[in-house]
Amino acid sequence: MSDIFDKIIEGEIPSYKVYEDENVLAFLDISQVTPGHTLLVPKKHVTNIFDYDDETAEKVLLVLPKLARAIRSTNPKITGMNISSNNGVSAGQTVMHSHWHLIPRYDDDNLNETLVLTIDHSDDYNQARYEEIAAEIKKALN
Repeated sequence: MSDIFDKIIEGEIPSYKVYEDENVLAFLDISQVTPGHTLLVPKKHVTNIFDYDDETAEKVLLVLPKLARAIRSTNPKITGMNISSNNGVSAGQTVMHSHWHLIPRYDDDNLNETLVLTIDHSDDYNQARYEEIAAEIKKALN
């Protein structure tokens, strides 16, 4: 069964890609809890962290800090980052394809870190703004 992330990986659903190699894909989360909110997913379908083999874990987790640094470098106001992954329905996982949220944090964002993933600012963004943020992160990765 194909989920939304499988469809994004296959190009069936458009996304604002910021990084891609043969093993992982990173793209902007449509909700943009804060500007630069990015998802990192393994291309190999694994439901959650409990399904990772060593190779998948290595491929995903080696990209995580590189991506975090790139996101941070796009805006000097980014002073921190929440990196999280919900694993299983009881932990709040809503898409059953493993994914990691990288959510830039700002000193003045006034967000409660326990509620950060429930915030949706997608109404404040248009295609041009998503493309601009994605381009900044892509540039920082090079």
